[in-house]
Amino acid sequence: MRCGRLIALLAPLALLGAGCGGPDDSTPVACLDGPGAYLGALGDAPGEVRLSGEVSISDCLAQNQTAGDLATVGTAMVSVATKLNAAARAQPGGPADLQLGYLLGAAQRGADGTEGIHAELIRRLTAAARYSPDNRPLPTSFRRVYREGFDAGRTRG
Repeated sequence: MRCGRLIALLAPLALLGAGCGGPDDSTPVACLDGPGAYLGALGDAPGEVRLSGEVSISDCLAQNQTAGDLATVGTAMVSVATKLNAAARAQPGGPADLQLGYLLGAAQRGADGTEGIHAELIRRLTAAARYSPDNRPLPTSFRRVYREGFDAGRTRG
């Protein structure tokens, strides 16, 4: 009889857990920690970049992500891309170019297979990454190092 009561008490909890969604639609908590978490982790690029030491940036773009989580993650990523772009323009060929490329590559990796829900975020990240106040092409050194970071982010991000 005790076993039956225990099952009756636990069954509603199991049903609640089942309604929380699968692994493809939850955003890891580390992804919601704001721009500082991304900037700190990107210091390890082009190596293994992990938020809170365990979550890849691509994991921050979940397949059925809630609008609130997407807004939080997107705001943080665009903020980081904007900061890194300014640093990259100040010092072309430097670490900011690599980190910026990694961020975009990892975001693209995460967005692949999510049926387009992250398309606008990728567009905004690309615009922030490639921004030039005078609309002139970014220097060759920027593009070369950025590409190295992008490739690393697509592969490992």
